[in-house]
Amino acid sequence: MQLGINLGYWGAGMDADNLAVAREADKLGYAVCWAAEAYGSDAATVLSWVAAQTERIDIGSAIFQIPARQPAMTAMTAATLDSLSGGRFRLGLGVSGPQVSEGWYGVKFDKPLARTREYVEIVRKAMTRERLSHEGEHWTLPLPGGPGKPLKLTVHPEREHIPLYIAAIGPKNLEQTGEIADGALLIFPAAEHLEETAVKHLRAGREKAGRTMEGFDIVPTLPLAVGEDSQVDALADMFRPYTALYVGGMGSRKQNFYNQLAGRMGYEKEAAEIQDKYLAGDKDGAAAAVPKQLIDSTTLLGSVDRIADRMRAYAAAGVTTLTLAPAGFTLEERLTALRAGTQALERAGLA
Repeated sequence: MQLGINLGYWGAGMDADNLAVAREADKLGYAVCWAAEAYGSDAATVLSWVAAQTERIDIGSAIFQIPARQPAMTAMTAATLDSLSGGRFRLGLGVSGPQVSEGWYGVKFDKPLARTREYVEIVRKAMTRERLSHEGEHWTLPLPGGPGKPLKLTVHPEREHIPLYIAAIGPKNLEQTGEIADGALLIFPAAEHLEETAVKHLRAGREKAGRTMEGFDIVPTLPLAVGEDSQVDALADMFRPYTALYVGGMGSRKQNFYNQLAGRMGYEKEAAEIQDKYLAGDKDGAAAAVPKQLIDSTTLLGSVDRIADRMRAYAAAGVTTLTLAPAGFTLEERLTALRAGTQALERAGLA
């Protein structure tokens, strides 16, 4: 099992620290550095900045939002980043959510599975440097009856095949991801529930495409906080606002994929309470309502030995790249957590 890091959203006041974290991860042998985007910083610019100041670590989008870009533009960006980084780019895609898609990009959030499938088809075709033509429900290239003609990508990516990942949560999305992607980006993954909530659906998709799980990258992201085992409760409290935001406030009441995931892990009643309080404006109450076990099972907390035990559980559940989001109030605390991640992987016998 490999390790990755997730820098989250740029522009949150820790930009210089994030670059230091990426550089340290590069030195420590982490496999990939992911960057996110929502409606602030864009991931492509951040990844080019990180790639320019690292040497070996891969850079990955987690994710490029599908409603933000035409698929041919995403192919151009992927090819450019792969070339500039010397073949270190991983393309992660996701549909985002209804509030961002419709409120920020003005793109109707409908038929996300069909839209994703079509988007991936166009991106992959464009990156083969074939002349691009496509007739689908969501995109038609070239537009009929006009001056457009099939064009092909004029630059050469460093590699013929750039790994493509999809951020997936729901069962149908996970199955499609197994069918059409090279890897899956997961969030709020509990090792003990991973087979039921994710892996079995990914496997079904792989089988549908006539493939096995061999070579498919399962990539969950977990916040990481290091301390004594006696401090686990206090460390868990650090992530109450984070968990409450996703379970309670992401998407709409009817379309909150993270809330639904918490329900599938056995926290349906608690997830409903968190959402009710969050949407009513009681964010503190929502955070207080998050069960400690939900936080503990979806993060890495405590000593290196305790984290190593959890890493073994994730590896046994099928995880191939464990992405860490090292937490801390200072840069040194985040770097300490980052180093603890490599120590735990070695202690778990997974390095």
